[in-house]
Amino acid sequence: MFNPDTDLIFPPRGISSLSNERGKAWRDLVAAVEETGPDSPEQMAFILMMARLNSCATCNADSYRAIHGCTVCAKQSLKRFHSMDEELTGLYETAKAEVTVFLTEEK
Repeated sequence: MFNPDTDLIFPPRGISSLSNERGKAWRDLVAAVEETGPDSPEQMAFILMMARLNSCATCNADSYRAIHGCTVCAKQSLKRFHSMDEELTGLYETAKAEVTVFLTEEK
């Protein structure tokens, strides 16, 4: 089955659709990430965080998640995340630090 919203990992085009899934801290994070460029460390960190949260590495073409698409999967993952938005922000900051280290080591 083919779904045009299914990618290997969480796609950048799905970021804006997640803004209303949580509280104010989450909306502020999504807005800040959206303002950055597509190759920015901020967007890379957000994608890394969402890929981990969604378990993108274990998704395959025949899975329930892939059939419904990345956006639906991400929204479900955010609804299932029972901690506060500040913990999501912390996960983002951790991913951002990892991305920054990776980018500086690559130069």
